[in-house]
Amino acid sequence: MDTDDLSRESYEGILIEAEKLTHDLTLHFGVLSGDCKNETEYLDKAEKLTREIMKAEDWEIDDLFWGNPPKKEELEFTCKKILVNIQKVKSIPIEKRKFDF
Repeated sequence: MDTDDLSRESYEGILIEAEKLTHDLTLHFGVLSGDCKNETEYLDKAEKLTREIMKAEDWEIDDLFWGNPPKKEELEFTCKKILVNIQKVKSIPIEKRKFDF
């Protein structure tokens, strides 16, 4: 699956939210879509990734952002926002989500 296959709600709630912080975070969520069969699986994996990022040690965060990590408080705020957005998307029945294709 590609990010183009995501609903607008998922794309905006995860990728656009990540991009507000740093393109590096967006890349991780974008690459994640390639390992998914559908949006439901993507949302589950994105939620897991977000929770892992929130629990990561400083050195892991440094590696994740290729030596250029954002401020820890900003990263935590963004991760919390993404988790809220994921729950909102999950509450919308798939047939009511907006897809471009």
